[in-house]
Amino acid sequence: MPTSEVTALETVAPAEIHLRFEPAGVLRMTIGDRRSIVKVALYQASPLRRPGRHLSFLDGAGDEVAMVDQVDELPEASREIAREALRRRYLTARIARITGIRQEFGVTYWDVETDRGPRDFVVQSLSEACQWLGDHHLLFIDVDGNRFEIADRTALDPESRHLLDDVL
Repeated sequence: MPTSEVTALETVAPAEIHLRFEPAGVLRMTIGDRRSIVKVALYQASPLRRPGRHLSFLDGAGDEVAMVDQVDELPEASREIAREALRRRYLTARIARITGIRQEFGVTYWDVETDRGPRDFVVQSLSEACQWLGDHHLLFIDVDGNRFEIADRTALDPESRHLLDDVL
């Protein structure tokens, strides 16, 4: 019977984590004087309604190298870089108006007005790609991983609410 190898996660004190963008746009991490990870991906492991909590650092191979309970535990310079990395990863367009929605074979095609201008996007499965972040707060993740948010569905115009209600 094949066995899978499990490697233990190194214990890392948040104060030992030093982050920088080097080269520009590429997150790099140094852990004390022990280790340097050339390319790091920073994810938020907790629900998105608790920003800056339960941060997971993954190396270029996708292996977790460290976890931090909250961004405020990092040294000040690394804290700001972590916030910027999270902002970039979880960049979200806010939907102000829905101009059209159509569904075909479980795929939903959206035409919307956002705070970043008009957008068209495709959602493969609403049951998997739509998350309720509150009673009226919705998050959609399209097939390309882009995020679209409706902060308050009750604040949408009547036509947008009607279109949304038809697909939810």
